[in-house]
Amino acid sequence: MDTTAADLFDISKFEAGRNRLASLAYRLLGSATDAEDAVQEAFLHWQAADRQRIDVPEAWLTKVVTNLCLDRLRSAQVRRERAAGAWLPEPLLDGDPMLGPADTFAQRESVSLAVLTLMERLSPLERAVYVLREAFSYSHGEIAEILDITESASQQHLHRARRRVVAARRRGAGEVDAASARRIVEEFLAAASSGRTERLVALLTDDATAVTDSNGAGPTRTLLRYDDPRRIAAIAQAGLRPTAARSRLAGGTPGLRYALVNGGPAVLFILGDRVIGTMTFDVADGRITTVRGIGVPARLGRLAEAWRQHRPDTPLR
Repeated sequence: MDTTAADLFDISKFEAGRNRLASLAYRLLGSATDAEDAVQEAFLHWQAADRQRIDVPEAWLTKVVTNLCLDRLRSAQVRRERAAGAWLPEPLLDGDPMLGPADTFAQRESVSLAVLTLMERLSPLERAVYVLREAFSYSHGEIAEILDITESASQQHLHRARRRVVAARRRGAGEVDAASARRIVEEFLAAASSGRTERLVALLTDDATAVTDSNGAGPTRTLLRYDDPRRIAAIAQAGLRPTAARSRLAGGTPGLRYALVNGGPAVLFILGDRVIGTMTFDVADGRITTVRGIGVPARLGRLAEAWRQHRPDTPLR
């Protein structure tokens, strides 16, 4: 079937809003790969629809993408994967259009790794209401229409979601001074590499946590979690100290690059032109509250491609 001028115009309208839809889907799903799939599925719905009867395409597409994401969050497969403790949000390099909008603190916070992780504790509806309201400024009337709920229900879902996010903010989900955050990360790396255990522990809060996917190694996909600052220090020292055996296994000794990932400080592990891992940090009041290590290649594809295009900053080591 020939593509008409009207079809091309309708496709261009969809493409004009693609980044916004992808940003919405990413906040809801915590995965860039899943977000891209949801947006592409929405495009198929858009092509199949009687578009002449759609008065406000942006509103129609927002509803379609939101509900496609809710279907994914409610699916048995997703519940099994995330209930098994094997899930971390997919990290994105700052500047990625999937992270927008980022004009307000609430919008930036909604895409932080801390909040994306926290939102796993919310019900799908709580998650959707929080994202639509805080990140995209929809009214409760509009949210009710998108989710087929009452305005009162929308307000109740938002209240519960905000209460949990505020609790997380006290553990470092808020914004920090960029220069201070970098200094703390550099001190963390220096202390870990040199074996200065006491200095390393002092950079961590008393209730600091660390979580890692172990680079996807081994038969288990369960995340490794550590809650004791001294244990976290020991793991960091072992992981950041170069060894001949580790270099042979990886194919070389990775370089370290400082970057901003999902709005927060991070270190990228670079081997050749590849990102083979990232370590992200939540920082509050001059100390580190959370460290996340992500090395599974499937979770780093979009970030790695962005780094290859931009190659930010100078090597840390």
